[in-house]
Amino acid sequence: MAEGDPGRKLSPSDSREAALAFISTLGADARLPAAADLPDAHSALVRAILSSTVVSASPDPRVSCTITVSPAVTNSYNTLHGGAVAAVAEAVGMACARAAAGDKEMFLGELSTAYLAAARLHVFYDVLEL
Repeated sequence: MAEGDPGRKLSPSDSREAALAFISTLGADARLPAAADLPDAHSALVRAILSSTVVSASPDPRVSCTITVSPAVTNSYNTLHGGAVAAVAEAVGMACARAAAGDKEMFLGELSTAYLAAARLHVFYDVLEL
């Protein structure tokens, strides 16, 4: 059978090599920049995605911001990575909670994300949380 034929059964070593080759094409073996090792690297990345952030606590708590889809947070399809979507949702959700309840110690117990459409590279999106 030809290579890549769905009817062909791969040996465990062939399966391993094919999986490692696929993962390598995704860039998983690339070195991360030194900034990724800094203690606040995740928060800095999320803040870089968010721009024009406005938090108002009174009289009605409200948070609004703009998301910029940059190459740093896209997947191999040049759309916003799902993990970035969840990270932004968490950051904006926490900002909403703090706007309503004040600057108290809080944590997010659970987050569920549903994806309706892809956010394309170099596009700006307005986010509004109430």
